[in-house]
Amino acid sequence: MLSVHLAKRRPWLKRVVVAGAAVFVATAAVSVGTGCSPVYVIKAGWAEAKILKARRPLPEVILAPETDERTRGKLTLAREAREFAINALKLDVGDSYTTYTELDRDTLAMVLSAAYQDRLASRTWWFPIVGRVPYRGFFDLEEALREQRKLEDEGFDTMLRPTSAFSTLGWFSDPLLSTIVRYDEVELITTIIHELSHNHLFIPGQVRFNESFATWVGRVGAIEFFCTRPGGGPDTVWCNRARDRWHDVMLFSRFIDGLVRELEAVYGDSVTTREDRIARRQGVFERHQRLLREEVRPRLLSLTFSSFDALPLNNAILLSRMLYYHRLPDFDAHLAVSEGTLETAIQALEAGIDTVEDPFELLPTTGTPTTRGL
Repeated sequence: MLSVHLAKRRPWLKRVVVAGAAVFVATAAVSVGTGCSPVYVIKAGWAEAKILKARRPLPEVILAPETDERTRGKLTLAREAREFAINALKLDVGDSYTTYTELDRDTLAMVLSAAYQDRLASRTWWFPIVGRVPYRGFFDLEEALREQRKLEDEGFDTMLRPTSAFSTLGWFSDPLLSTIVRYDEVELITTIIHELSHNHLFIPGQVRFNESFATWVGRVGAIEFFCTRPGGGPDTVWCNRARDRWHDVMLFSRFIDGLVRELEAVYGDSVTTREDRIARRQGVFERHQRLLREEVRPRLLSLTFSSFDALPLNNAILLSRMLYYHRLPDFDAHLAVSEGTLETAIQALEAGIDTVEDPFELLPTTGTPTTRGL
């Protein structure tokens, strides 16, 4: 029913780099009349083809004299993490992260999201293979800003944010990008395992599950990696930092899910007018931003989530966070009943995917709807 293991798709598409552009051109032809712009897809395909063309084998970059020691160390760690994902987590990663691409910018792309103002529902776009998704990526900032203004003129809430990584879901040999090598060691490994988990399991049209699943696999995978690797261990700085960040991410997940429950009550009040519901939501936004500052943030150990209360909230910003942080304590509870290892927990989810309409049904419900008592 739902599951698609995209690492097992047509391998002939991987044979040459130029296939990247060809696939996106073909996608554009399919996209006519489906809400996916052919011009947009062709531009995305061209940008991806340039990234793929610039790939260099990872061992070559590691051994190159011009590679500085900090970068060399991170790239070596990245190779180790890829092997960990294959051997310890049994992820089908394809050829991803066997190469490296140096970008001439700090940001890979801009990601634009949009949402309706009177309900927690995203404006979505349809793409072949992946189905409907609640965002679009842009390699050109001005183009992204134009599209953002257009959506706002149409009455949507919007959010435009930079991204340093993405996955082609195993269709191509994704390179390790210089934009994520700039992260510290824990975020680097977390991001790599996160993206590799998309290669292994991706359910079309289920973006919130896909991203929350990948957040869980990336965070818990980083803990297992740093706390068990040779030269690592439970008392090392990286192990403790990975654990602290998973603690923080789960705390933030409970906070987000609590905010969503309260907003859904506001938006579901059919007695009030649309204008009244939009006005009432502002009080909910401001109260929860205050809760984040006064109750949640003092309990964080490593992360800050500073961007969440730096600007006025809207539905697009909230939904973009929900994609990555929905029901993470329930993923953690699933791990606890799956023999305690991430490998068996992932396999248990895979085994049940085809039996349900909503993959979140496979998770136990821990019941943590409020911010107090997190």
